Amino acid sequence: MRAAYHEALEGTRLDVVRLGALVGDAIRIAVEALERRDATAGGRVVAGDDVVDDLRRKIESHCIELIWRQQPVAGELREIAAMLEIATDLERVGDYAVDIAKNAIKLADQTMRPQKVEIDRIAGVAHAMLLDAMRAYTEHDSELGTAVIERDDEVDRLYKRSIKLLQEEMQADPEMVRAGTRYLFVLAWLERVGDRAVNIAWHTKDMIGEA
Repeated sequence: MRAAYHEALEGTRLDVVRLGALVGDAIRIAVEALERRDATAGGRVVAGDDVVDDLRRKIESHCIELIWRQQPVAGELREIAAMLEIATDLERVGDYAVDIAKNAIKLADQTMRPQKVEIDRIAGVAHAMLLDAMRAYTEHDSELGTAVIERDDEVDRLYKRSIKLLQEEMQADPEMVRAGTRYLFVLAWLERVGDRAVNIAWHTKDMIGEA
């Protein structure tokens, strides 16, 4: 009975890792679609959201089943709780990727684009945080989780700087306002990716028992 339980626990753990990989790829592709004016790539991200949602629901269902099927010990219960929380955070990251992709599609044919905003830079930091947060979860690495948490200040700094530069550019050129407004939303979603990565790092530390 316990062997079957641990097999189910491991299967759910692997689904969480798979979900992390899916949304990590979605964020990367969505940002690339925005930068390259690639509406087709943006469409792939939007179309892939159902897979993310289905996998999150599968993880949630299995976690609930793991709790009622057999009384989990303290360490197992912490891991199940972490999987539930992490799956929720990952689904939200997937939603941000879809939002960015939809804006990439709408901006694909726009000739006017901000020149000073470093979307790729803030995206690179936020994406790296997400990957490291998932690696910390996979490897039960509390120190790596702490490093992810500490990088949040870098994302916040880049976000505030980019918002300031974008606003200045929009004020200087009214024709930039339409596209610039969409970029304001993209910057906000990327900043939230960093926040979700921090959440995952904290859930991992709680799971390990070192929060």
